[in-house]
Amino acid sequence: MAKPGRLGVGIIGAGKVGAVLGAALRAAEHAVVGVSAVSDASRERAETLLPGVPVLEVQDIVERAELVLLAVPDDALGGLVEGLAKLGAWQPGQLVAHTSGRFGVGILHPVRAAGAIPLALHPAMTFTGMSMDLTRLLDCTFGVTADAVMLPIAQALVVEMGAEPVAIAEGDRTLYHAALAHSSNHLVTLVAQASQLLRDVGVGAPERMLGPLLRATLENALASGESALTGPVARGDVGTVAAHAEALREHDGGAGGDVLEAYLAMARATARRAEGRGLLKPEQLDGIRKALAGPDGDAAGGDAPQAPEGH
Repeated sequence: MAKPGRLGVGIIGAGKVGAVLGAALRAAEHAVVGVSAVSDASRERAETLLPGVPVLEVQDIVERAELVLLAVPDDALGGLVEGLAKLGAWQPGQLVAHTSGRFGVGILHPVRAAGAIPLALHPAMTFTGMSMDLTRLLDCTFGVTADAVMLPIAQALVVEMGAEPVAIAEGDRTLYHAALAHSSNHLVTLVAQASQLLRDVGVGAPERMLGPLLRATLENALASGESALTGPVARGDVGTVAAHAEALREHDGGAGGDVLEAYLAMARATARRAEGRGLLKPEQLDGIRKALAGPDGDAAGGDAPQAPEGH
């Protein structure tokens, strides 16, 4: 016997996110009535994570579903929603949820105009599109946005997928998403840059060297916040910071490479936050800033790029 309140769910977009969330909803005994899948990779993903679910056209999915999950790229979301509205596809009382971090429910205004119920359910997790993601959902939070009266529905759907809902105000969605992108996406860039430098000095397996260090650092930072900060900037070790900057300039042949640019930017930000917490005296902060300046006193040791007019 099916649980009460079970829904017929349609998944639009069998990408890494859509297929996994569809599988999680199915595990909660909702019925996945259809999935859209265009590429060979998305069809294979649908077959693996949603076996037996028919691959249908988008309009057919919307027609059959009580809950439509829109798991499409941010830039495609608005056009898709409006296009379906022009076709008269949205139904009164239907739940329509998107998985975009950037947007709240405002982008679903054509859904609301048709009498359907807009929800924003964004998982704060990076996906592989494989079954291991279902386990990761159990330790995941979702940024949830909905009208006040509908917020419990959005929260319940997240809980049923095994995750934790966190309410995000409509006006805060972009800043919320920027925080996640800054932490997750830029972490990948940071690891790639550090790995590159280690390979350049002859370390054959940089991941073996970086893994224990980064895991411990992340755990300490999550547990203790900025009190976990260590290193030459936080200590006011001006000579070491200057040596780092000079070595990176030499490594880049004097040009402003992306590793040097990132190091300087993060070192300056670290110094400001360390000074704000009372770890650095004003003269130490000034010394760090001078150490990070190039030979001619600029930030990167080369000609600074000019911003286009009007920006």
